[in-house]
Amino acid sequence: MSNKSTIAATFIKYRTKMMRAVSAIVSSDDIEDIVQEAFIKSYEAELKQEIRYERTYMLKTARNLALNHVNSAASQLNQPVDDMDMLPHDLVGYSLEKHVESKERFIHFCRATESLSPEVKRVFLLKKVYGMSQRDIAELTGLSESTVEKHVAKGLLQCSRFLAASAGTGGKGTTGQTRSGQTSS
Repeated sequence: MSNKSTIAATFIKYRTKMMRAVSAIVSSDDIEDIVQEAFIKSYEAELKQEIRYERTYMLKTARNLALNHVNSAASQLNQPVDDMDMLPHDLVGYSLEKHVESKERFIHFCRATESLSPEVKRVFLLKKVYGMSQRDIAELTGLSESTVEKHVAKGLLQCSRFLAASAGTGGKGTTGQTRSGQTSS
């Protein structure tokens, strides 16, 4: 396991280049989502196999995702307008603010996970993002179930501290208050 996660390092190094490549294909609103999805898909692939040329792999993945996005959007434009009456009331009332807030929370979560050590991050993401059981993670990583549990707990603690600190500096006060109004330690 000397090659812990070179995909993450490659992603950080070439993220801007991937964004430029994708921007030639999709609208500016979709660039970040596609680049993030390219990272996730590349990370998943790295867990299953060795990726020899990571930069090329990620750029090609981002390009293909962007092309798929454009094709999907084009097919959705061909849906009859009559279907619009059948949208649930909740979706019609879904505001742009909630959508932006959701994306911001996701970006903060990604930044929080970047603050974790590579081994803790891998275990934490397998558990919390991919929903794998501790036993499956232990088998995949070669760690004991107890170590997996400790890594997940450590990841939760560090991410919650990171998110609390970023909320405190994000213009919502610096007291480290949680949403329930309690102060975090």
